[in-house]
Amino acid sequence: MPQLGLLHGRAWAVLFGQLRRPPGAVCIRAVHSHSQVAEAALATQMKPRQEKSNFIIKTPKGTRDLSPQQMVVREKILDMVVSCFKRHGAKGLDTPAFELKEMLTEKYGEDSGLIYDLKDQGGELLSLRYDLTVPFARYLAMNKVKKMKRYHVGKVWRRESPTIVQGRYREFCQCDFDIAGQFDPMIPDAECLKIMCEILSGLQLGDFLIKVNDRRILDGIFAICGVPESKFHAICSSVDKLDKMSWKDVRHEMVAKKGLAAEVADRIGDYVQCHGGVSLVKQMFQDPRLSQNKQALEGLGDLKLLFEYLTLFGIAEKISFDLSLARGLDYYTGVIYEAVLLQTPAHAEEEPLNTFGEKIRTTETQVFVATPQNNFLQERLKLIAELWDAGIKAELMYKNNPKLLTQLHYCENMGIPLVVIIGEQELKEGVIKLRSVASREEVAITRENLVAEIQKRLSES
Repeated sequence: MPQLGLLHGRAWAVLFGQLRRPPGAVCIRAVHSHSQVAEAALATQMKPRQEKSNFIIKTPKGTRDLSPQQMVVREKILDMVVSCFKRHGAKGLDTPAFELKEMLTEKYGEDSGLIYDLKDQGGELLSLRYDLTVPFARYLAMNKVKKMKRYHVGKVWRRESPTIVQGRYREFCQCDFDIAGQFDPMIPDAECLKIMCEILSGLQLGDFLIKVNDRRILDGIFAICGVPESKFHAICSSVDKLDKMSWKDVRHEMVAKKGLAAEVADRIGDYVQCHGGVSLVKQMFQDPRLSQNKQALEGLGDLKLLFEYLTLFGIAEKISFDLSLARGLDYYTGVIYEAVLLQTPAHAEEEPLNTFGEKIRTTETQVFVATPQNNFLQERLKLIAELWDAGIKAELMYKNNPKLLTQLHYCENMGIPLVVIIGEQELKEGVIKLRSVASREEVAITRENLVAEIQKRLSES
């Protein structure tokens, strides 16, 4: 399931690979049958014992496989997310999984150490992308694009210590929605917050809250509290840990590890532990020290305007002005936001495969082609080809002479709604039996009317 834990700014932590081909080309990779896969696995197992005595078959640390059941949930979530992005007018975009290392390492501050470097293969120093935001900025600059509303779904990689229990992996999927360009203040940001509310409400993960802040307000707080400007980013990175650490531990990091004076850290603590609604924005306007800082005033003015728009969108009660929200990355310069769930879901250690409250089907097969008799493989192959060519999702059993009961049980287990049955009697009469798996009712349909009848039934279900 995509990581939805913390959604920040315009970037969403929630799988599609990119095949490299000439522009406009489509590539379908060869698909191996089960026998080929089995042979490959057997060859691996048959290697001399001394070559693999210490080898354990596992996924790399911080990664995981997704089962067919998990993929169903992921695809439904991504369909919902992308549908929302498209509803708001976003265009799709994809970028390479790796970028020039120099471009990435300049953008992430302290987090640059979490970037995966790739071994030099051709004269360029490359790294796996850390997020989808910097590649988007590179795309805009490279193509001289001034305005763009885009979405991007893709994997990113972070070389941090994974905590699987909390759902933190080194490889995970992000869903980004960005509005790039020069616009009147807070209109695009209000829409981004509306999108976050729409998606989180649609996913029915439980009650949530979206924290908002502004980096200009934070910088203003640092300035009036006496933080040297050279330490702004370092201290901001410490403040950003308040959702994971207590203020006591964050203060210790500021003082003991980053050399901040204790009294300065205490003054920062008076501010960054405050949170509330639009009333807190008004309170900060009246703060005698903060109101003297130009940067902070600009940020507070934008937040006041933002809350006006959020009220018009009907989501103001879902938003909290939280001065502890910092975001450690260097490219955040204005309004920042992050969504959090207000309670831990029950059975959080388990995959929430029942997210959509239904039995999970791992395929979308609509029709199964069956036979009750031996030596009917050729007729089944001709029949299933007709269904495929008509755009119907169909399957058959990969055996020359399967038992009918086995075929029907497979349909019930997989949730396939319809079965078409062909045998000697049907072939002689020029008909096909169409069986409803749920009701077990069968009717005879002429071969020429079969596709139309199946499409009619599928459209009614």
